[in-house]
Amino acid sequence: MPPDPTAFTGAPPLCSAVSRHADPAAAVAELGEALRHPALGFVLFFCSADYPLEDLSRAITHTFGRLPVVGCTTAGEISPTGYERGCIVAIGFARGAFAVATALVADLDRFDLLAAQRLVDGLLERCRPEAPAGAERFALTLLDGLSSREEQVLATLEAALGRIPGFGGSAGDDNRLARTHVYAEGHFHSRAAVVVMVATRLPFEVFTTHHLQPLDHKLVVTRADSETRRVLELNALPAAEEYARLVGVPVAALDAQAFALHPLAVRIADAHYVRSVQRVNPDGSLSFYCAVETGIVLTAMRPTPMLEQLEVVFDGLAQRLGEPALVIGCDCFLRRLEIEARGELAAASRLLARGRVIGFNTYGEQHHGMHLNQTFTGVAIGSATSA
Repeated sequence: MPPDPTAFTGAPPLCSAVSRHADPAAAVAELGEALRHPALGFVLFFCSADYPLEDLSRAITHTFGRLPVVGCTTAGEISPTGYERGCIVAIGFARGAFAVATALVADLDRFDLLAAQRLVDGLLERCRPEAPAGAERFALTLLDGLSSREEQVLATLEAALGRIPGFGGSAGDDNRLARTHVYAEGHFHSRAAVVVMVATRLPFEVFTTHHLQPLDHKLVVTRADSETRRVLELNALPAAEEYARLVGVPVAALDAQAFALHPLAVRIADAHYVRSVQRVNPDGSLSFYCAVETGIVLTAMRPTPMLEQLEVVFDGLAQRLGEPALVIGCDCFLRRLEIEARGELAAASRLLARGRVIGFNTYGEQHHGMHLNQTFTGVAIGSATSA
């Protein structure tokens, strides 16, 4: 049997914490007390956008000092007890079990293939000296969820990562759709991204899943502004009116809950990728969370039982990895809105807690270079005993 990767540190490979304090200093101090141990090497956090972010930055620096810390704002948090709002959750990674390197992409508009290759090469180089023997690697990306640059950044980064699996989520702002932030190098940033390279000998699996099935109804995007992800016409008719007709509700009733319950998707090969509607604009156009362009065909999708499907996914991960030590989960906020609309929030929280999920509700998910909507995407990390 291979050696326990934490045998020489005496620390658990992963630990998690949550604070519901509204005061940033008290919240981060509580996290620090729960996570702190001699082998702590890296902290990942997800926080409500309600926190005063400058104060939160100062508290993080005060509590964790020079320890690497990255995170982002959310549209809801997932703590050890399930769905939360208005809190901050964090994961501590132990040295010896993990080697972690991070990089900030401060200018998404200038992130080309050369910049991506330099970034990945640098992350691999910094991970190498502390990586456990026989380690495999995965990458986590956190992006500004309102930047409209996810597709370009992810495709470029995927080319540089090669065979290294990647996943992540787009930062939220508690459904305000005003300003989202990622955190790195001691500060919160907008129009930016954070890339985290993780090397570990523990077993892990990067995955994505959704609970949606295609219907026969189609909508052709006949006029769009791809730069702003705005669709002006569907089937040569005003976009909001045609979408409202399809789903059977008045235009005035189109809101985030309606979008969650009546998703659209684009078919690529044999798979459907959801293109979630963000909002109705005053001119009757629709803004989307993912890329849209004139000529694409959107398929109406119908939800199937979400929690049953997610439980099957968790069972499969446990069969392949053993009971996970932790799952880092990026769960689309529209899935949460659907769960709330169906009165299933408590049941969903119990399922997430049993699955050992720590994470956040996103404005979009990332998987192997693809920008997705209405998915549950993440990485399941096995325990030392299953290594």
